[in-house]
Amino acid sequence: MEVVDQHRDVAGVKPLCSALDVPRETYYRRRRPLPRFHVSRPTSTRALSADERQHVLDALHSERFIDRTPAEVHATLLDERTYLCSLRTMYRILDGEHEVRERRNQARHPQYAKPELLATAPNQVWSWDITKLLGPVKWSYFYLYVALDIFSRYVVGWMLARSESAELASRLIRESCEKHAIDPGKLTLHSDRGPPMRSHTLAQMLADLGVEKSFSRPHTSNDNPFSESHFKTLKYGPGFPDRFLGGYDEALAYVRRFFDWYNDEHHHGSLAGLTPADVHFGHADHVLALREDVLRSAFRKHPERFVRGMPSVPSLPNAVWINPPSAPIAHLESRSDQARVACTVTDHFTQPCSLNS
Repeated sequence: MEVVDQHRDVAGVKPLCSALDVPRETYYRRRRPLPRFHVSRPTSTRALSADERQHVLDALHSERFIDRTPAEVHATLLDERTYLCSLRTMYRILDGEHEVRERRNQARHPQYAKPELLATAPNQVWSWDITKLLGPVKWSYFYLYVALDIFSRYVVGWMLARSESAELASRLIRESCEKHAIDPGKLTLHSDRGPPMRSHTLAQMLADLGVEKSFSRPHTSNDNPFSESHFKTLKYGPGFPDRFLGGYDEALAYVRRFFDWYNDEHHHGSLAGLTPADVHFGHADHVLALREDVLRSAFRKHPERFVRGMPSVPSLPNAVWINPPSAPIAHLESRSDQARVACTVTDHFTQPCSLNS
């Protein structure tokens, strides 16, 4: 509310509330002055007196009824031809003493922090996951392990296996780190909370390599968007079969062709139309400069066809987030700046270390 009050004269209440995801009704309601006087309700003539309320409390606190519910106490007293008050009044009296709560043991779920990861160059943050590929018969699966760099979207390592295990996952991550010469303390490995991801075997291996681990919140697929998006590209692509009827060898040949295409030929929409390999290995500036020359030449040849002037190639995003923090708006001065306050989760790419098992 304070941010809206500070900038409402410059940016306006509506765009500020929209940027902060705060309903305008809530903002205006909280700005209304509270009434100066509070008129308390008069005590009903039918209410229990202070002595009677204390008598009810003493009965509920007695050694006989201390571990029983008010309903049990009320029924027991009625069987003994004793009436102190109604069952609802017993609850009101206990509530006034802050003694009403859930008596049974309840599951208490821990509060998981939202992961906020930033990559400004390749090999800073990797995301990895495991997906199932249907085998030739019902209930048969092959397990595809994939690790990708979220900045370049390059698949840095993959493995197709007949089982899911922490040992295979550790092998994939270790060999991928060795292949890309990852220095200790430079890489964060992000994943969901599957059993292989949380295994002691993998945790010990990451500690030995000096790799920091990060986990998604439970049941929150948006916390691992890059791996989820990558698997969708695989499974929704043309030619992806319902089942690999030829068994493991067919599945292996298919995913090998897919990763070769994805890393070296796929022009990624979130990478300014570059391939993951271009970005991961530092060729992006050269490729974009060549494209700029092509557009400049086309403009000089037929300027009348470019009604908006000299065309330009899109720029490559310089930062990629998993769950970007809320955008600060204190420094925004114009209404157009306020309208652009919504932050964008930028997409990026990865490479394969064709590790097969």
